[in-house]
Amino acid sequence: MNEIILNKKRNGMQMLILILSMFALSIFMFVIGGILDLVPIIIFAIVIMIVAIFLLPGLKVLKPQEALVLTLFGDYIGTLKGEGFYFVNPFCTSINPAAKTKLSQSGDVNKNTLVQANLVQTNDIQVGNNKISLKIMTLNNQVQKINDCLGNPVEIGIAVIWKVSDTYKAVFNVDNYKEYLSLQCDSALRNVVRIYPYDVSSNIDTTGDGIADDGSLRGSSEIVAQRIKEEIQEKVQEAGLEIVDARITYLAYAPEIASVMLQRQQAAAIIDARKMIVDGAVGMVEMALDRLKENNVVDLDDERKAQMVSNLLVVLCGNKDAQPIVNSGSLY
Repeated sequence: MNEIILNKKRNGMQMLILILSMFALSIFMFVIGGILDLVPIIIFAIVIMIVAIFLLPGLKVLKPQEALVLTLFGDYIGTLKGEGFYFVNPFCTSINPAAKTKLSQSGDVNKNTLVQANLVQTNDIQVGNNKISLKIMTLNNQVQKINDCLGNPVEIGIAVIWKVSDTYKAVFNVDNYKEYLSLQCDSALRNVVRIYPYDVSSNIDTTGDGIADDGSLRGSSEIVAQRIKEEIQEKVQEAGLEIVDARITYLAYAPEIASVMLQRQQAAAIIDARKMIVDGAVGMVEMALDRLKENNVVDLDDERKAQMVSNLLVVLCGNKDAQPIVNSGSLY
């Protein structure tokens, strides 16, 4: 069954005036009946008062981006959307199983208390202020510790931007759509992170095509976030939820290996830098020898060329500034 949108007129103000008029009439008749000692008028006034009280629950106020899922004696009759003041059948009941579930997200933040994910759980259908928010909200679950594809424990956190797209599925297809979304976000995050290494590694296939690539959690954050979004959307489709976006908010090695991995990264950076320096130095030496030979500046034998190459490499690849020594005698 799909969502049914109720196209009701905004007749709440007219019904409110009618109910207030019924209250005023019943009070007036009750007073007149008491003064004149007319029991039928008093009884009629009480009946009018009871009818007015009975009609009061039918008044519904909706703000922008709010909805009410209505049932009548257990049957789904439709969803009321659009801001305004409405009057519905007083026997109708609004349902929102996630009304009292608070998540660490926008829209569920309590001004007086710090709300954590899944702080309040409820399995019973709540009656009362059960409006469903249609606004775009941000879910930010706690940081998780997950092993990457190389077995290294990493800590990662994501922010998921979502909204309710189908109120019928959100209310009736799952027990609690907020808790369901939170659990599916954690599950999808674990499934995707286990595919990638933290840093670029050789012989790792992250795309599933059988060819090694340079995908990593740190270097391919946009791609990883997109895969997380798609997997979450696939899981929550039947819950009537739409995932607008997903972003990685925190990424780091677990504390127990953070220092070791930092040393490893520093060593790799030093090796890469040294390799670049040596490549540049060798190129400069080759250029110097070619220029000397081309212009016939000096004719060096193999031994002197080797000595010159050695000296130039020491100067160009050394960590400290070279201290030149001037030879005033003969080269030979």
